[in-house]
Amino acid sequence: QVQLVESGGGLVQAGGSLRLSCAASGRTFGRYAMGWFRQAPGKEREFVAALGRWSDTSTYYTDSVKGRFSIFRDNAKNTMYLQMNSLKPEDTAVYYCAASVTGGMEILTSKTDYPYWGQGTQVTVSS
Repeated sequence: QVQLVESGGGLVQAGGSLRLSCAASGRTFGRYAMGWFRQAPGKEREFVAALGRWSDTSTYYTDSVKGRFSIFRDNAKNTMYLQMNSLKPEDTAVYYCAASVTGGMEILTSKTDYPYWGQGTQVTVSS
């Protein structure tokens, strides 16, 4: 069982920045494939960014955040991060981190690929 706890959400003006953190339980955090998803009111939960196992360079982003968001991990701290710059009102959502401990080296982008989820952290971007 993997437990995930997000933090770092808040209210920010458009153009501002936030850094989300996802602290994970477990002894071999590096082997977890990790992802960030978000869910706006009345919408489906959508993919934002993902990290492959044992890697900081194997990443993938949804088109709407490319060049603005950066996903990375600190294996020594069992923590994954999402650095969000140039935030827009349409980035407003509850952000969730997710983990998978099975599978190969591929980057996982579907909700169904991840069995473990955090409780979510609210990000609100005002115009």
